[in-house]
This record gives sequence, structure tokens and C-alpha cells, in this order.
Amino acid sequence: MPLIPPETIEQIQTANDIVEVVEGYFPLKRAAGMFKALCPFHSERTASFSVNPKRQIFKCFGCGAGGGVIRFVMQYENLDFISAAKKLAERAGIKLVDAEMSPEDAARFTMRRRLLALHAEAADFFHHTLLRKPSAKVARDYLKGRGISAEVAKSWKLGFAPDSFEAFGNFASDRGFSDEEMLASGLVKLRDEDRPNGGFYDRFRGRVMFPIYNHRTSEVIAFSGRVLEADAKAAKYVNSPETVLFTKGKVLFGLHKTMRAVIDKQQAIVVEGQIDLITAFEAGVKNVIASQGTAFTKEHGRILKQYVGEGEVVLCFDADAAGQAAAEKSLEMLLAENLTVLVVEMPRGEDPDSLIRGQGAEAFIERVAGAREFFDFQLEKMARAEDFATAGGKRQAARKLTTWASFLTDAVLREAIVNKASQRLEISTEELTRMLKAPRKTAKDDDEILDAPEPIALDPTLRLLAIVALCDDDARAWLLEEPWNEVLEREPDGALLSKILAADLQPSDQPSVNTFLTTLEAGEESVVCDLLEEKRPNPVAVAHACWNELEQRQTRRKIEGIKARLRTPGLAAEDVEKWQKQILDLQKRLSHIARPFSPPL
Repeated sequence: MPLIPPETIEQIQTANDIVEVVEGYFPLKRAAGMFKALCPFHSERTASFSVNPKRQIFKCFGCGAGGGVIRFVMQYENLDFISAAKKLAERAGIKLVDAEMSPEDAARFTMRRRLLALHAEAADFFHHTLLRKPSAKVARDYLKGRGISAEVAKSWKLGFAPDSFEAFGNFASDRGFSDEEMLASGLVKLRDEDRPNGGFYDRFRGRVMFPIYNHRTSEVIAFSGRVLEADAKAAKYVNSPETVLFTKGKVLFGLHKTMRAVIDKQQAIVVEGQIDLITAFEAGVKNVIASQGTAFTKEHGRILKQYVGEGEVVLCFDADAAGQAAAEKSLEMLLAENLTVLVVEMPRGEDPDSLIRGQGAEAFIERVAGAREFFDFQLEKMARAEDFATAGGKRQAARKLTTWASFLTDAVLREAIVNKASQRLEISTEELTRMLKAPRKTAKDDDEILDAPEPIALDPTLRLLAIVALCDDDARAWLLEEPWNEVLEREPDGALLSKILAADLQPSDQPSVNTFLTTLEAGEESVVCDLLEEKRPNPVAVAHACWNELEQRQTRRKIEGIKARLRTPGLAAEDVEKWQKQILDLQKRLSHIARPFSPPL
């Protein structure tokens, strides 16, 4: 556990209201004093993720994830404890000094902070070059030809990488960044992979630069560089490699600006490139995101589901074969989230950028409004094929449709697709159902949860004791007067209750309870959040009854253990007498303990 004092942890949690923090990532809906949402940690159609503003905890009743505000940030952003705590401390303006961290955590945090600073400096460098340097005139002319004005370039902080092997590296070095930091950023590359001391060169050269932002923090974490059209030999796009800041499969271009519009409209229009997105956004179509030419990942699908909710994703890819292939490649991850997927049919030879510049935003908006549901679109497209009227053509169409339908994890949606296809293809629903593959398991299926905490089972009696120890001052005080440490050591499932009783917490002081949560492993924290949501009448009476049950249980075990010894052949008479006396004493003690308590299940 990082060496941050408990009082500082408590200060961080008190200063960061969990409802506000969670809503910084995705929208919540108020429901009877709680806040609800689709769980960000697994795929679902009905919201089972809840945030309790009074307790300052979250809990998903589908996948079991739960905890306080620090745990939420850890799981959502895949951060370690110290990084999540530091992030929340910065959000609240709380100063944490590096001396409070372990050396390893301090090194990781320092590198992450330095890389963010380096990317911010890089964005400024490329942007200044584009706007001011004579050598960037070719890039300015290119953007102007694409309808991107200087004001738009400033709004999106577009840039230009000089056509030089050393321009950026020298700039970063002059700003005090080390070789290690520059290499870790991916903005430079080693000249010779086999000779680390052979120096390095700029990754991006002679390209228009598009900064890529973390959509939650609006910090630059990577770049995409587009070659100017005059240079047809180079790769059209070069992207930053994956780093500690940037994972390609978890980032959608432009979402940092378009997120609010996507949430408000419950619709995300997906375009292929950065310029398509910028042109649409500046023309007034705000709810757009760009796939950056890569196939959608599970994480992309999950992000879209979180912001779109029960709305829709509209695929607006080029009308050529490559665009259609890109749309189909995106399907599995979108349908696996049970998203409603629509397809925009673009005019031949047009993309959103060219359509808007040539015919105006209204033409693009009209196309989006006329988008067809994916399966309807595909059925109509297949029906136009020459061989569709033949049995072979229909069977080929059926195979495609059932393959796509198999990506859906919702049985009702799959059945609806089968019924629709049956009518259009004139193939029985039984035959299509037979062709339909079993729904593919993805890491986000309801039954298969990524990073789900290990389940912890609690004996009913121990569970009740844990509830009253967490939720009632008087019951907790009574339990602490008992020899709880000694008793719980003899209980196989007593470790968590021991932690609860050993903690310096007061049930009536919620910040102290939330600070205790940060000392637990993920599975333990989830269980404790369950316990905090439960209320029991007469907690002191419950504590008495459950404690009596534990004493009786352990006394019976001792009696059975001695009886087992008495069955040993060849025992000395004095040993038999001694152990029989012990049994009598234990039975007498058992009779003085209150009647057994049967805890409710």
C-alpha cells in the first residue's frame, strides 16, 4: 500500500464527491436517492451500476464491482492506487509530496507527469510551427484547400512536424526532457534498435499533426500525423505507438470535444478520419467521433455504449469497398454491446468532408437522418445483387446475416433479426436459427467480466457481525470488548471481520469508513460495500446473538475434537478421565451460552 497518510486519504475522498467524479466519465440518472447507469465494467442492457451519495460508494449488482471513489478511478482508468489518489488529489487541489510515496510509485507517477508535460510541449511546438514557420506554408495551403481555416486549426490545435530528423528532439532536449523521457513518449525513435547509444530521430516529419486527447481529462496523450498529398510514397498516416499514456484501442478521436453532444443526442456518428470529424463538427454536427481508420475494439464499443446508452451508433464510412469493409469490421464489437447500429449510404466518391464542403451541412445531416438499421441496409444491399434470386445467393446472404447476428449477446434481438431475415430471404426461421452460431463470448459479456473482483463468501453469522460492526457504533463497541481476535482466528472465514474490527473507524463517521475501504483488496472492498448497503434493526441484539452463535460453534468443535481423541485405541486411563472431564466442562459452558441464533439468509 502506498505510503500516503490515512488523514490525507480521507481528505482526498472528502474533497471528491463520488457522484461528481463518476459523472465526469459518463452520465448518471437519479433514482430514489441513488444514481444509476449502465455498468462501465461489463456489458448490460439494464442499469445495475449504482452510486450512493450518502455512503460515497459505488456498486454494480451485475458484475460485483464496488468501492469508494479511489477504487472507481483505479478500475475505470486501469491505474494503481497511488496514481488514482494523485489524480483525485490534483482534481481537488490537494498537494501530495513525493516523499509520501514508495520509490516505485513515485517513479511511475513522475514519468507519467513528465510524459504529459512533454506531449503538451510537443502540441505547442507543432502548432507554433504550423502557424508561424515559413517551412509550414505547404501544410497551411493543404489545410486551406481542405476548408480548414486558421481559426479552426487553433481550435483543434493542429500542427506541422518539420521535415527534419532532429527538429523536435532538439526542441524537447532544450526544454529539459531526457532521452529516456523522449523515447518513452514515442515521439522519437532509436536510430539503431540494436545500438541504444546510437542516438534517435523524430518519428513525425513533414506531416500535418492532429493531437489525440484523453477524452476524460482533455490532455494530449498522442499524435496522428498525416502526410501531405504531394508525397504519395509515404504512409498516409503515422500514429504514436502505444505508451503508458496511450492505448490505441481505448481512444476515439475527437471525443473530448464531442462527448456532451453524444450524450445529449444519445447518438454517435462515426466517421473515418480526423478531417471528416473536424469538418462535420465545425459545420454544426457536434455528435461525431472518428475511428482513426482502426477496427473497433471491445473498449471502443464499451465507451460508446456508456455515452450513447439506449441510443444508436451511426456508421458513416466511405461508399467504396474499403469503407464498407471498415464498417463490417466494426460490427462485432458494437453488436456485442447490443448497440443499435445504423449505416449512412454516402454518395459514390464522397466522404463527410467532401459532401459538407460541396453541398453544405444540410446534405450531410439529411444523409444521417436517412440512415438505415444495419441489418435492413444489408438485406437491401444483398437484394440488389444479381444472384440474390437464386437459392445459392440467398443462402450466402443468410450465412452473412446469421454471422453478424451471432455477435449480439441479447437473445431477443437475435430472434428479431432472424424473423426479419426469414421473411426477406424466404428461408424458415428454424433453418436460420440452425445456421445462427452461438453468441460469441467477448470479454464484456454479462457472464465474463474483465477484472471482476474475486468473490468472497461470508458465513451468514460472520456477515451479520460485519454489518453491525460497520454500521452501528454501539454494536461495534460491544464487539470490541469481546476477545474477537482470538475467536476469529479460529474461524476459516474470519479474516475480513478481523480487518473490520481492527480498523480505526467509526460507523457514524462516513469519511473514516471510506478511508478504511482504501486499505482493502478489490474483492474485499466490493463485499464491504454490499454490507454497508444493508441495515439491521436492533444491531446490539444482533451482535449478542451472533457472538453467542460463534461461541457455541467453536465449543462444539472442541467437544467433537476431544471425542475423536477418545476413539484412539490404547489410551491411558488417566488421559481418558482428563478428556472426559474436559467434555463435561465444555458441555456445561455450552449450556450457559444463549440458545443458538439462526441468522436469516
